[in-house]
Amino acid sequence: MPRALITGITGQDGSYLAEYLLEKGYEVHGLIRRSSTFNTGRIDHLYTDFHDPEARMYLHYGDLSVSNHLMKLVYDIQPDEIYNLGAQSHVRVSFDMPEYTGDITGLGTLRMLESIRKTGIQTKFYQASSSEMFGAASPPQNEQTPFEPQSPYAAAKVYSYYVVKNYRKAYNIFAGNGILFNHESPRRGETFVTRKITRAATRIKLGLQAKLYLGNLNAKRDWGFAGDFVDAMWLILQQDKPDDYVIATGESHSVREFAEMVFQKLGLDYKEYVEIDQRYFRPSEVDVLQGDSSKARKELGWSPKVTFERLIDMMIATDLELANKEKTLLDAGYRNVKNHIR
Repeated sequence: MPRALITGITGQDGSYLAEYLLEKGYEVHGLIRRSSTFNTGRIDHLYTDFHDPEARMYLHYGDLSVSNHLMKLVYDIQPDEIYNLGAQSHVRVSFDMPEYTGDITGLGTLRMLESIRKTGIQTKFYQASSSEMFGAASPPQNEQTPFEPQSPYAAAKVYSYYVVKNYRKAYNIFAGNGILFNHESPRRGETFVTRKITRAATRIKLGLQAKLYLGNLNAKRDWGFAGDFVDAMWLILQQDKPDDYVIATGESHSVREFAEMVFQKLGLDYKEYVEIDQRYFRPSEVDVLQGDSSKARKELGWSPKVTFERLIDMMIATDLELANKEKTLLDAGYRNVKNHIR
């Protein structure tokens, strides 16, 4: 039974990847941070008590800032594959917390690679790189496009990208980068713009919210489905030699287009409900990201299956269900229920 370790397993990508690997017969180990509240909602449906002889998913407390503990976990688990998805991944927040972002998103990758080097285990390492690394570079962006990062998050990801390439060459570690363009799902965090839009629009539809405040509506992104993208992560580690790949749909849509389609599908005009708040603009903007994934399509045999419109339909359906639950509780006399509806 192959064994995988996933950092960031409680996130959107980690949950889809855990599902994917369990379906392929893997034993899955996940790194989670200690918290006084449970943050495992995205993977609760996968969890089986470790006392159960049929259990194949195990969670371990840890943090990408603690080198010695990471090294011990890697040595004890002896994974065949490591997927480093853990990060401070919110671009706007990285301007507010640049040092923390650099430590976790950048140096966290180095700590994982050092754990492999110092323990000497034979494993394959996947690094979750980001399209934000391209920043101001002209689209379409591919593996040869120079990086022009426009945020502390993007700069930290560029560091991680190059340290992966360095350890691959210097220490002969099987380590590859997946440069993933934006990928969304019903499991996306509610502070990310796509989920922020679908969550708010469905609440507005049911009279639970009056306005939606957004930043730059003209920013364009290449949005795909997270469930499709974890397939590419796995494929990158199944190659004979480690390499780096852009993973993208090849289509680009503006935040305005996304919002317009969401509201339209709910029978609403976004112009009546969306207002601009300057606090949501980044100090330095990224205008257009559009990926050229020709290399991945040719060498990995990968291609996205979920269309832009289908992705929006999926997210609306989930958030409309949540909004209906919230409205039912409010109508029954309950208050302050929004944060308890998941």
